[in-house]
Amino acid sequence: MEKNPPDDTGPVHVPFGHIVANEKWRRSQLVQEMQGRIKLIFEDGLTPDFYLSNRCCILYVTEADLVAGNGYRKRLVRVRNSNNLKGIVVVEKTRMSEQYFPALQKFTVLDLGMVLLPVASQMEASCLIIQLVQEQTKEPSKNPLLGKKRALLLSEPSLLRTVQQIPGVGKVKAPLLLQKFPSIQQLSNASIGELEQVVGQAVAQQIHAFFTQPR
Repeated sequence: MEKNPPDDTGPVHVPFGHIVANEKWRRSQLVQEMQGRIKLIFEDGLTPDFYLSNRCCILYVTEADLVAGNGYRKRLVRVRNSNNLKGIVVVEKTRMSEQYFPALQKFTVLDLGMVLLPVASQMEASCLIIQLVQEQTKEPSKNPLLGKKRALLLSEPSLLRTVQQIPGVGKVKAPLLLQKFPSIQQLSNASIGELEQVVGQAVAQQIHAFFTQPR
């Protein structure tokens, strides 16, 4: 059996249709929800929380991680700087943690260029992770989550959820924005004038401030 590389962010052997999970998750609700629906292998000493394939992993930020501060950032940076891995960040966005979410969103999506997927609970996360594993059956060229480019072009549902979190946008305006600006990069570079044409002046100013003003 292959051993993990010393830096623990290298590729791990993941049998087709399996998930390799960090041992710390063995007794969690998240794993309990996945058992019986997908095959899990547990390993110690992994930086990512879950490997979906040899080169795609999930970094899971819990409600407690988010409330506790910025300790989660080191793990994200390690995976982002690895040439061997594409990291997807899944975060528990709850009533308790939602005030900390904008800072994580900016850091993950804008600073690191990683995919960010908010979930309301570990039960929802388990469904999402299983769906992502099923995505591995697609050819890499057809799967936006695993493309070679930095993950600024997300799969449509993931990108939609991220844009919906921007202040003033919501579920109605997000699809309109994505028709005009199909990536986070393009949206963040848009001028207030360009945004106004889609969502009006007030919301355009909120979006522009979200991307340009330091928190």
